[in-house]
Amino acid sequence: MMEDRSNGYKSGSNLERLIRAGHFVVTAELGPPKGWQREVIERKAKLLRGVVDAVNITDNQTAIVRMSSIAAGRILVELGLEPIIQMTCRDRNRLGIQSDLLGAAALGIRNVLCLTGDHQSFGNHPTAKNVHDLDSIQLVQMVARMRDEGIFQCGEAIKGGGPPFFIGAAANPFGDPFEFRPYRLAKKVAAGADFIQTQLVFDIPRFKEYMKRVVDMGLHEKVAILAGVGPLKSTGMARYMRDRVPGMRVADEYVERMKAAVAGIPKEDKAARREAWRAEGIRICVEQIHQLREIEGVAGIHIMAIEWEEAVPVIVKEAGLYPRPTVGEAVLKT
Repeated sequence: MMEDRSNGYKSGSNLERLIRAGHFVVTAELGPPKGWQREVIERKAKLLRGVVDAVNITDNQTAIVRMSSIAAGRILVELGLEPIIQMTCRDRNRLGIQSDLLGAAALGIRNVLCLTGDHQSFGNHPTAKNVHDLDSIQLVQMVARMRDEGIFQCGEAIKGGGPPFFIGAAANPFGDPFEFRPYRLAKKVAAGADFIQTQLVFDIPRFKEYMKRVVDMGLHEKVAILAGVGPLKSTGMARYMRDRVPGMRVADEYVERMKAAVAGIPKEDKAARREAWRAEGIRICVEQIHQLREIEGVAGIHIMAIEWEEAVPVIVKEAGLYPRPTVGEAVLKT
């Protein structure tokens, strides 16, 4: 079926339509299982249906073998949810990537997030060879040319025209050198990115400074920026992210709040401590969303609950972002 782009849409995806209409968008993340049973996807999909505008399907996240993001994405299409498939440079060369993109488009998938991919040493096959035939900026550029010019990376024409994708990329506002981060974002925008999902934001003042630079460069007018948020699960998680994760900035305030959440609860009462931690983690996340909505240039949020999809509906509703808006009908019915 040919795609109708006479209305000016690049993909006609729900995410694109909402962004074009000026709505504050909400995306979330769904981790495919380390197995082939589709029931896992179906269970998680029920938690996210109706509370987010699109769902990221991770691509062998943390370099651990999981169900294909494209296969999981197709399951979401069948269930009435809109997927954003992640595509990493780590596992495929340009032939494999382009082939998979054509297949994804044929299966009704309209959003793709272009990533470098976590290093294989972090995963369950640490001796695997990475590919990195392209970097993430080159990947964005290749997908954009496939869509806009109807050509493969080699310059050969794609039969039937280019696949209709809404193209995403990632950004880390907190990496060093900090002053360079808006310029790296600018490169991804120039390559053809339509939307950006950022690293988890746990330092609001620093993120405000980053966004001021982005706005001063006019990048927020060229790309939709979705700020990354996620609920903390424990003091240990907050402390680990602050002290051990490269490129992350976690304000001491959040570590102290998670610590205070279980003050007075005996360590032996693990269930009570778990519930107290999670309640405070959700509370912090909701507060952050309210703060992020006030920052110029932020077009939405991306919720990374990391195998805690149950928290997403709670966060969205408590943040006042439910029900989600609708804009027209999907361009392509599947």
